[in-house]
Amino acid sequence: MTRDHDASMMENLYWWGIPTLFRCEQGRPGDADIALVGVPHSAGNGTTERDQHLGPRSVRNVSAVQRRVHSEFRIDPWRSARIKDVGDVPFPRANDNEDCVERITEFYQEVDEAGARPVSIGGDHSITGGIVEALGKGKLAGGEPVCFLHLDAHTDVFTKVDHFLGAKKSAAHWGAFLADGGYVSPENSMQIGLRGHPRTLDWLEPSYEYGYNVVTMAEYRSRGAEDVLSQIKQTLAGRPVYITFDLDCLDVTVAPGVSNLEPGEGGFSIDEAVSLVRSVRGMNIVGGDVVCLMPTKDHPNNITSLVAGSIMFEMISMISENVANKQ
Repeated sequence: MTRDHDASMMENLYWWGIPTLFRCEQGRPGDADIALVGVPHSAGNGTTERDQHLGPRSVRNVSAVQRRVHSEFRIDPWRSARIKDVGDVPFPRANDNEDCVERITEFYQEVDEAGARPVSIGGDHSITGGIVEALGKGKLAGGEPVCFLHLDAHTDVFTKVDHFLGAKKSAAHWGAFLADGGYVSPENSMQIGLRGHPRTLDWLEPSYEYGYNVVTMAEYRSRGAEDVLSQIKQTLAGRPVYITFDLDCLDVTVAPGVSNLEPGEGGFSIDEAVSLVRSVRGMNIVGGDVVCLMPTKDHPNNITSLVAGSIMFEMISMISENVANKQ
């Protein structure tokens, strides 16, 4: 009994041992129902804000303390599903964004073929393009395009510039090129929380033209949470869902360590964000990612890394619940 108690206590101490995501065993996608993946990529942001590649290591360092049961769902996700840390996508040409996006897609094609549902930590938001080029129309999605639950301060559907400071499949373009390739169904996807300070007054037009269901932060506040949650459920129900969560959708007081701060308008509280993520509980969640963590700009107590881990935990728990229910 003492040995079991000691092991349980040590499991949640993040400052010892070899860091893995949530102190999960390392493994291969073929041995997992849920594959936890690090995507240490920064070249898709196209700016000097390049420390996003340090995000996976930062969350590995602190996430052991977040290895918990889910009191709301009444499950222990670590016992309900086989969950493995399958490592990081390798980037031998780390400053070549286009090469990196190709390598992301190749990595996730193997994950998809193995039938493991990936929950990833980035990395800048260009990683979503590479991931969904593998998952959209893939095995996990049943050959269909995925449908986004996309929480973000920015649209990432920019079509009026051909690259973002040199990066073509950049953090600003993936919402467009995935739709062009048929990997995502915009009309069955939601973009929520947009509040970024635009360079032009028509900055949202590409999202509308592609057919994305857009809810700006101002619209979220005026409509109210329940109305938006109802729209999410109606829009995504019965479809393969991919959750992409940009930490800059949160208020800057909640997540200060992000690459593109938007302090001019309040972002989501953590409770609001978690409620939005949980809106797809019970749906066919094929994967998810958390992006744009900037550990070098975080508070010394690692609050943004801990928040990133908390959002990952919500995704893990919902997918684990589906596994336990054989969904």
